[in-house]
Amino acid sequence: MFLWAVPSLIWYAQNGFGEQALDLFCRMQSVGIYPSQFTFASVLKACASRAILEKGKFVHAQLIKFGYALDVFVGSALVDMYAKCESMEDACLVFEKMTRQNVVSYNTIIAGYAHHGNAVDALKIFSQMLYIPMKPDVFTFASVLSACAILATADQSLQIHAHIIKNGFDSSVFVGNALVDMYSKCGSMDNARKIFDSMSDLSAIPWTTMISGYTQSGYGEEALKFFREMQWSGGKPDEFTFSSALSTCASLAAMEHGNHLYASIIKTGFESDIFVGSSLVDMYSKCGKIEDAFKIFHKLPERNVVSWNAMITGCAQHGLGKKALKLFEQMKQAGMKPTHVTFIGVLYACSHVGLVDEGSYFFEMMTQAYGIIPRVEHYTCMVDLLGRAGRLYDAESFIYKIPFEPGAVVWRSLLSACRVHGNVEIAERAAGFSLKHEPQEASTYVLLSNIYSAAGRWDDVAKVRNQMKENGVKKEPGRSWIEVKNRVHVFTAEDRSHPQMEDIYARLEILLGKMKMAGYMPDTTFALCDVEHEQKESYLLYHSEKLAIAFGLISTPIWTPIRIIKNLRVCGDCHTAAKFISMIVQREIVVRDVNRFHHFKDGQCSCGDYW
Repeated sequence: MFLWAVPSLIWYAQNGFGEQALDLFCRMQSVGIYPSQFTFASVLKACASRAILEKGKFVHAQLIKFGYALDVFVGSALVDMYAKCESMEDACLVFEKMTRQNVVSYNTIIAGYAHHGNAVDALKIFSQMLYIPMKPDVFTFASVLSACAILATADQSLQIHAHIIKNGFDSSVFVGNALVDMYSKCGSMDNARKIFDSMSDLSAIPWTTMISGYTQSGYGEEALKFFREMQWSGGKPDEFTFSSALSTCASLAAMEHGNHLYASIIKTGFESDIFVGSSLVDMYSKCGKIEDAFKIFHKLPERNVVSWNAMITGCAQHGLGKKALKLFEQMKQAGMKPTHVTFIGVLYACSHVGLVDEGSYFFEMMTQAYGIIPRVEHYTCMVDLLGRAGRLYDAESFIYKIPFEPGAVVWRSLLSACRVHGNVEIAERAAGFSLKHEPQEASTYVLLSNIYSAAGRWDDVAKVRNQMKENGVKKEPGRSWIEVKNRVHVFTAEDRSHPQMEDIYARLEILLGKMKMAGYMPDTTFALCDVEHEQKESYLLYHSEKLAIAFGLISTPIWTPIRIIKNLRVCGDCHTAAKFISMIVQREIVVRDVNRFHHFKDGQCSCGDYW
C-alpha cells in the first residue's frame, strides 16, 4: 500500500508541501519502509523550505542511524537545510566533515554564506574550491557574484568577472543576470549597462535589476527612462519590475510618474499583488499623498508585514503618530508578528510627535515581548526621541548605555537635537565622537558650524570650516526640487540658472511684502554667515525651498497642492515662511525634507512646530 509513498514524498518536498512530506516520512518509518539517500535529501529539502530546524536535526540523526552521513548527495542537502534554517555554524560543520565534496556541496555552502551576508567566507570557500582544483559552474558564479555585490568592491568584482569569461560562462543568462545585479550594487552602472546590452535573452529580471540599480545609485530619472525603454521595446514588466519602478518614484517624489505607473499596474492586472500593493503604499506616502496611501492599503485583498510596515512608516513620516500606533495595534490584532522594521516605524512615529513615555514602552516591548534585539536604528530613534523632547542629557546618558560601540549616526542624532535646542556643550562632545567614527562626513561639520553660528561664535565657525578644508571635506549643497508636467526642477540657494528665474524672484519679492504685512519677521539666525542684518534677510529670501515654492506658484494650477522635496532638514525660517505663504495664497504646500513631511495649510503646519 506504500508503493506510492516515496514518489509522493518527493513531490510534496519539491512543491512546497513541507509538513506533508515530513508527516509521510514518519509514517513510512512506522511501517518499516527504510528511506534511501534520495528520500533523506527530499525530506531535508522540506525542512529547509519551512525553516524547521528541530525537525531537520531529527532527520540528521535518522540519516546517521541509517548510514548515510558520509553520502555526498545527502551531505549537500544537510548543508542546505542548516543554511536555510539560519544555522550556518552547523552547515559549516557538516561541510567540513564531508569525506568527499563535489561542486554541489561547494555551491551550497557558498550560497549559504552569501545569503547570510557573510561575503568574506563565501569568497574564501570559492578560493578553496579553485585551489583544489574544482571547476565552478553557473550556480557557483551566481552565488559568488552575490557575495561580491555585498562587498561592493570594484577590484574583486572585476576579478570574478574575469574568471567567468575564462570558464566560458559569460553567455549564460543566469550568470548575466547576476553580473548585472553585482555591478549595479557596486555602483558601476556603466559596466552593468554593458552586460545588459550584451544579453540576448532579456526577461523581466535584468530590466528590473537595472531599474533598481539606477535608483540605488542616485540616478532616479535614468531608472524611469529605463522603465519606459522596457515598455517601448515590448518587454513585459512583472510585479518586481513595477515595485522597483514605484520605489524610484518614491525616492524622487515623482507623483505624476507614479500615477502613470499605477494606471499600467491596473491595466496589467497587478493591482491586487501584495508586493506591488505595498510598493504603491510606500510610493504615495513618500510623494506626500498619505490619503491615497491609506486607500491603497485598505483595498489590498491581503496584507503582509511589508504592507503594514509601509503604512505605519508612512504615517510616522507625515507626523501622524497616533494613527501609526493605532495601525500597530491593528497589525497585532490581525495576527501579524512585528519585525525590527515595524519597531523602527513605531519609534519614529513617537519621536516626531513627542510621545516619549510611549516610545520608551515600545522600545522595551520589542525585546521583552518579541525577542527582537535592538539595532543601531532603534537606538538612534530613541536618542532622537529624547533629543527632540529637549532631554539632551538623558539622550547622551542613553548613548553611553548602548551595549555596543555607537556609530556616528547615533551621535549625529544627538548633535541634530543640540542644533534645535542650542546646546553647545553637548554638541561639541557629540561632534567629537561622530567625527572619530566618520571624519569625512560633511553633515557633522555643518551641524556643529550651524550651532556655533546660531550662538554667534564666529571664530569657532571659522575653525570648523578651516578643518573641513584641511580634511578635504565638501559640504553637500542644500537643494529643493519640484515636479511639474513630468519634469523635475532643482533649485539651490540664490540660484539664477532656471530659465524662469526672473519671474521666480519677482514673485518672492511680492510675497515678502505680503508676509511682512501679515506679521512675518525673517529669522536671521538661519542666515549662517557673519554679515549685516539686511544681507542676511536677502540671503534667507532666496533659500532653495522658497525658490521651489515660488516656481510652484507660477507653474501649477491654483487648485493643486505644491509639493517640494528638500535633500536636507528644512530651514527654520523657510518653515515659518511656508506657513505664511500657505495662508496668503490659500494653497496647501507639502514639503518633504530628509526627516519627515510638513503639510502647510491656512498658516499652520502639520508638525505643530515640533520637528
